[in-house]
Amino acid sequence: MISQATVSLPSRYRIDYRRLRGDASVGSVWDLVAHLRSRFPAQWLRVYAATTAHAPNITQAEYGTFDYICDSYSSMEELGEVAFDQRVRDRVVGVLGISLPMRGRRRRSMPKGWVEHPEELDISGRDKGHFIAHAIGGGLDMNVFSQARDLNRGISEQGKVYRLMERYCYENAGTFCFSRPVYEDASSVPRWLEFGLLRENGSLWVEVFKN
Repeated sequence: MISQATVSLPSRYRIDYRRLRGDASVGSVWDLVAHLRSRFPAQWLRVYAATTAHAPNITQAEYGTFDYICDSYSSMEELGEVAFDQRVRDRVVGVLGISLPMRGRRRRSMPKGWVEHPEELDISGRDKGHFIAHAIGGGLDMNVFSQARDLNRGISEQGKVYRLMERYCYENAGTFCFSRPVYEDASSVPRWLEFGLLRENGSLWVEVFKN
């Protein structure tokens, strides 16, 4: 399903989710989820490496039912493996997992060497958005990014679709969902945000939002 309110990615960033979904053999919905969880990260990393100027340093962190796949450039700087470059930020490549409402305080945690850049968040017209909403199980400091306010708060037409998808994940606990930021530069601010989920009938719903 694609909404007229959302946009299409430039071809170099696109991933054929329909083909990846179709590769799965017939089985239970959990077999399908396991298939998608194993296939999506490899495709994300293939596209990310092909569209990123620096050699990525991929790390992974778990929080609740979600996996966070990240590029920790600062870790390579600390080890002297690459030259220091203040333009290149640590950032998330993608997050995927199962929606599960969380209760209690959010845990603050980051991979070793991860560097936050608050100046990228403190911009007029933008919010501290979350790749995966806390209401459906998102967490970790790396889950926070600079998000267009109208999108984050459901004000724009795009924002209404975004909120509708988050609501589906909340109202249907156990939904497989994912968030993939797409960058045009070396910052941690995505130019586009891809959000997707697997419906109860086994169909994928994926949208791309301007950020």
